[in-house]
Amino acid sequence: MSKSDYYEILGCSKTASDDELKKAFRSKAKELHPDRNSGNASATEKFKKVNEAYDILKDPNKRAAYDRYGHAAFDGSMGGGFNTSGASNGDFASAFSDVFEDLFGDFMGGGNSRSGNSQRANRGADLRYNMQISLKDSFSGKKTNIDVPTSVSCDSCNGTGAQSGASPTSCPTCSGIGKVRAQQGFFTVERTCPTCSGKGQIIKNPCRLCSGQGRVEKSKKLSVNIPPGVETGTRIRLAGEGEAGIRGGQSGDLYIFIEVKKHSIFEREGNDLFCRIPITMTTAALGGDLEAPTLDGGKTRVKIPKGSQNNKQLRLKGKGMPSVRGGIKGDLYIEILVETPVNLNAEQIQLLKKFEDSSKDNNPVNKDFFSKVKNFWNTN
Repeated sequence: MSKSDYYEILGCSKTASDDELKKAFRSKAKELHPDRNSGNASATEKFKKVNEAYDILKDPNKRAAYDRYGHAAFDGSMGGGFNTSGASNGDFASAFSDVFEDLFGDFMGGGNSRSGNSQRANRGADLRYNMQISLKDSFSGKKTNIDVPTSVSCDSCNGTGAQSGASPTSCPTCSGIGKVRAQQGFFTVERTCPTCSGKGQIIKNPCRLCSGQGRVEKSKKLSVNIPPGVETGTRIRLAGEGEAGIRGGQSGDLYIFIEVKKHSIFEREGNDLFCRIPITMTTAALGGDLEAPTLDGGKTRVKIPKGSQNNKQLRLKGKGMPSVRGGIKGDLYIEILVETPVNLNAEQIQLLKKFEDSSKDNNPVNKDFFSKVKNFWNTN
């Protein structure tokens, strides 16, 4: 059975540079790696072929021979040829070491330093805290205290996880690295150490209070500054205020997610505020002044133009929300709501009828609309 073309296996052209070959290999190897395709025999077989192809093409001499003679340069049919068994009989890591950490550091711990592995394995979890604030607090900013249920460093063992006077010892299985390598036929796989769970250390005499974890459950009080201008969905990060790490490991972070409650008067859109204010028919017709509220608790005078229509907006520049990043404030829009009077008495009804009879030419929008309607009826 003919073998697949090495360039096709890697998904690149025959003119690909060394960097392009390496990039293609990384992409394929990451996609097909056994740790991401557990129990998938097809992916494992393809993974082997990818490594075989790259092992040939990354070597300039082997690549030149392959480009000239194809697979015949290595199968012995030409009398000798190159030895390609190194990748399968030797240490697989030698063919893979230049890209191994780049590919699998994100889900296998990454890095070669012992301290780096320990910090990743022992780091505490990040925490989320949902906070509701009022629109006024969002406008002016707020400083508040919160209680966060979390894990804190154990005072009894000073976070080491060992009884007083004892110390953690290096894991004998991984020699303190936190990872072990296992040869699986054609390739070598690096996994988290099963003895120390990637921590690099074991506790022979665990602390009785924290059971060797180096941390205990406890509520923590924190002071939080809410900057002006925050809105629903804003996330505030408090570095190192999450769960304490295991056995002295780095603490996680606390993320505060803001939800701004609805206001009874104002609505927010971006950094602009909207306020609907009802006015009488006579004020809308004759014009006048009114006092509009502002979100800071104050008030401002607004002039209503004569003949104002329903839903007309009046803009008050700079009276809106502050930007969370600083800079110019948004605007406040006063939206006029012309209110129709209700529960009229007989005298009021007569006055309105008399007014209607004398104001036929004072409603241009009404006149224009029904003129269009009349024309529509006449043409259909």
